Formats: sequence, C-alpha cells, structure tokens
Amino acid sequence: MTQPQQPSLRDRREFQESSHATTGTMNYAGRHLIVVFLYLQLLDIMSTMIGFSLGNTEASPFVRLLVHWGPLAGVVFSKMIAVGLAFVCLMLHQRKLILWINYFYAALIVWNLYTTLRVLNT
Repeated sequence: MTQPQQPSLRDRREFQESSHATTGTMNYAGRHLIVVFLYLQLLDIMSTMIGFSLGNTEASPFVRLLVHWGPLAGVVFSKMIAVGLAFVCLMLHQRKLILWINYFYAALIVWNLYTTLRVLNT
C-alpha cells in the first residue's frame, strides 16, 4: 500500500493563485463572500429604513450627510459606494477584508434591530 503524495509547492501556489478573484472567474468562496455581502447590504437598507420610520436617526456621520437628499436616496447611495469598495477589494485580492466587513455589517444589523425593538418597547 502506498501513501498519498503531499502536494508540491508548485501545486499549492497554483491553488492559492486560483483562489484569488480574477476578472474572468471567481471560485465558490469568492462568490459566497459577495453574496453574503450583498444580502447584508439589503438587510442594512431594510433595517435602517424601518428605524427611520420609527424615529431613529443615522449614527454614521457620512450616511447622515447623505440622508439630507432623502432617507432612501442617502442610504442607497451609501450602499452603492460600499458595493464599489467591495469590488475594489476583490480586484486587489483582499477577500479577508470583505469577510471582516461582512462581520461588521452583521453586527450593525443586530444593532439596528436592537434600536428598533427598543423604540417599539417604549
């Protein structure tokens, strides 16, 4: 019985290079990060708009400035900027940064829901 061979350094390097986002194709992990990112952006828009309808204000100074154009317009414009920056992260092979951004937005949505529930329970 023979033992399986360890992957060579060349095989490992090719795997790492193929796991980076390219302009042509993206592997499963990259698509998964982007899908989660986009869902979190949508959830943030929805939870922010619910908060606005209940009288909550925007905590981010940048988004608060954009909201002067209208609540929905300001939030959607900030999300367009966020999606553009995520695309730049992909092109620069910074998937780990997108992962951390996803964690941040997940926590932000929890915060939005907490503030909404706090208003509803008063």
